[in-house]
Amino acid sequence: MAVYTDITEDELAVFLADYDVGTLLSYKGIAEGVENSNFLLHTTAGSFILTLYEKRVDRRDLPFFLGLMEHLAGQGLNCPLPIRKRDDGVLSELAGRPAAMISFLEGMWLRRPRAEHCREVGAALARMHVAGDGFELGRANALSVSGWRPLWDMSRDRAETVEPGLVAEIERELDSLEASWPSNLPSGVIHADLFPDNVFFLGDEVSGLIDFYFACNDLLAYDVSICLNAWCFEKDGSFNMTKGMALLDGYDSVRKLTDAERVALPLLARGSALRFFLTRLYDWLTTPEGALVVKKDPKEYLRRLRFHRQIKDAAEYGLRETA
Repeated sequence: MAVYTDITEDELAVFLADYDVGTLLSYKGIAEGVENSNFLLHTTAGSFILTLYEKRVDRRDLPFFLGLMEHLAGQGLNCPLPIRKRDDGVLSELAGRPAAMISFLEGMWLRRPRAEHCREVGAALARMHVAGDGFELGRANALSVSGWRPLWDMSRDRAETVEPGLVAEIERELDSLEASWPSNLPSGVIHADLFPDNVFFLGDEVSGLIDFYFACNDLLAYDVSICLNAWCFEKDGSFNMTKGMALLDGYDSVRKLTDAERVALPLLARGSALRFFLTRLYDWLTTPEGALVVKKDPKEYLRRLRFHRQIKDAAEYGLRETA
């Protein structure tokens, strides 16, 4: 459930008076996502998404997120565009929360993506990386290698309740990744959360990328590894090499991975699997029973982490040799 802060029709009418978006016809909460409160608004001028930024989002990061969407849209990428107020600002306040209006994108996310969809996603991710070049604001990735041990420390004492032996395994993994994490690969703006529910399709073609609220500056190939984890594993936990090949082919068709990125991909995939394991583990251990948030099983990403440890070469993901 993704409506943590409710709003009244009267509050919304006052809020909308600052925008040139016509008269409110209807609105409803959107029951997807885990970070912010989202509403779909229908007005006489069209449809919009209203987002109230909850406490886990640092208000100081909002100019980066909203500015990035404007920049990417200006470069021709299909993504939500912040709606400017009559005073030309993009950030407001509603129900005691920072709030913004963004454009509505047509399309839907795929529950069962096929290989051809993975290829489209790979190409869309590469287009985003290319389009992000030149964006002037920066934001460090708090959920990269330097942030994993502090995140682990918040769950360590109860980790063995999830699986015996987990403490020793994760300690070894952190030691290994911290010692070998690359720092000299191409970097830029990454999405950092391009899961299936953040990619809209119309038919078999990508109609837009959404939810840039984890976006930051980091290694571009790390973003690719996040997509490998998010798109190329089946429900039984097996890696689908056909999907992996399609995703990587799609990416390479727009921006070719460098030789160093290709070598580093198995390590980066381990890191991205660990990152999502750790955030899921924390939420699994701290979310109270009965809360209106669907807890995601951290062991799903623990299994992916173990898979990546066995990978010696990116060809095992389906990455083709360079021409």
